[in-house]
Amino acid sequence: MDKNLIHLRNIIESNGYKFTKQKRYILKVLINAKSHLSAEDIYQIVRVDSVGIATVYRTLKKLKELNIVKEINIDGTNFYEMKIFGGRPLHIHFKCSECNSIMDIYNRSLILDYLRLNNNAEKENNFTVFDADIMLIGLCSECREKKICQDQLNLEE
Repeated sequence: MDKNLIHLRNIIESNGYKFTKQKRYILKVLINAKSHLSAEDIYQIVRVDSVGIATVYRTLKKLKELNIVKEINIDGTNFYEMKIFGGRPLHIHFKCSECNSIMDIYNRSLILDYLRLNNNAEKENNFTVFDADIMLIGLCSECREKKICQDQLNLEE
């Protein structure tokens, strides 16, 4: 077992939970994920290992409570990503309001602004920020282009 899974096992067991093979399968999927996954997405991957959908939901709930995973709600659907050991650096989320795709923004300047925002909030309000989630909402480049083309067609009519 790799060192990240050993560390995660220690977190889970030190909080009174068993580190089952089902949890291990689900964590491996999340660690290796290249995009945000819903519980259904995770289930489709781990069901070959005889993991049921109810187990996926229960496990995600526990992992969220333990601050191992982050839950992102988009239009009533929850998506998940690792908070630790996910292999993806700090990022900001963007959701297209047209096609509902979720994209990660890794722009260095925006990330530094994001960190400054957290630091300023802590200093000015005398509290500690453990987590923050910034979700930008708008049109992705493809949907924006489609809208521009549709608007031009409407003007020509």
